[in-house]
Amino acid sequence: MKTSIMALAAAGALAGALAAGAAVAQEEYVVGVMSAQSGYLAPYDMPAYAGFRFCVDEINAKGGLNGALPVRLIVKDTRSDIAESVKVVQEMLDDGAQFIVSSADADPTIAAAQITAADGVPTMTFAGTAPVLTQVGPHVFGSYPADNQQAAVLADYAHAEGLRSVWLVKSPDSAYTLGGPEYFGEAFEALGGAVLGTSLYSLNQPDFSAIVTTIKAADPQPDVIVTWAWEPDFPAFIKALRGAGVETKVMGGDVLDTPTVRGLGPVVDGVVHTSGGFPQEGSAYADFIDRFEAATGVVPDNNYYVNGCDIAGMIEQAVAAAGSTDPQAVTAAMAEIEDGEGVMSDFTFKGTDRMPLREVVVARITGDGGKEFVKRAMADPATLPQP
Repeated sequence: MKTSIMALAAAGALAGALAAGAAVAQEEYVVGVMSAQSGYLAPYDMPAYAGFRFCVDEINAKGGLNGALPVRLIVKDTRSDIAESVKVVQEMLDDGAQFIVSSADADPTIAAAQITAADGVPTMTFAGTAPVLTQVGPHVFGSYPADNQQAAVLADYAHAEGLRSVWLVKSPDSAYTLGGPEYFGEAFEALGGAVLGTSLYSLNQPDFSAIVTTIKAADPQPDVIVTWAWEPDFPAFIKALRGAGVETKVMGGDVLDTPTVRGLGPVVDGVVHTSGGFPQEGSAYADFIDRFEAATGVVPDNNYYVNGCDIAGMIEQAVAAAGSTDPQAVTAAMAEIEDGEGVMSDFTFKGTDRMPLREVVVARITGDGGKEFVKRAMADPATLPQP
């Protein structure tokens, strides 16, 4: 792969600089980690951090980044609060962080990136997928397939299944919960589908009966309902929907790839969602699961674990390609990675808006608490809905 060849050469140069005691050399590479350990982001941040920490430990066991530069982590709890996110990211920068890994959502990432912009410290979200997050500045990166990529692949799947009309359920309270359904609607209409209606909800809304009543009364009925709702909103919505006797197909974004959602039982049987990968037998992803379980006793049960691991790899490849730990050099090198090696899937930043182009998996939830692979596809950059 292009990146691997360049990275090996740059890694050798970086290792040589460290060994020679060059001025640019550092004894360690300091990464600040914003990890929500409570609140609405905890179901996503905590597994992402667990996977990231596991693979950083593996890297350090081999001598550090590219075998030469140990990584030191500064980890702080954001409590899923934007004001707290701003506070902790400043603290991490004051403590010498050279790279920031932010929470798994666009809004706290955007807030943090406004602080890291002053010194151009590269900032990468655990799994924030709203493409607007990179508009803060050239130092901001996604890591997971963006919402417009996920929506385009999901819309193509829905259309191929013969579905021709959709009802969108979205919340304006988050870039993620608003943008995902809108991107789906745009991609679906481009394929000849129709958006029959839209319902708005507030985050942490306990009662979805009014929305369900509106959908149930729609004439004609939609072929599919699409939402990017996360916990606890999606469980409340799907329970209300099925409880009212509405059996319309439901599809959603990657936030549905959690044990909590899968554990809802028959009400989620058949729900289809996007994600960033699937641990098929013999894959690098399956090997990651085996290593993680052997070391921790925990079986990773969603894609956030492995994407966290991939972030560690992305950092290593960017530092190698830069041949330096200078924040601006690492940022520039990251932006030029093409065909980078990943565990969940390979990734490309070159030619993108710094939301990596990655494969999108479509999966189906089964009523027994499991999920099954449906398809894997790459969105066409030329036809992506734009933020």
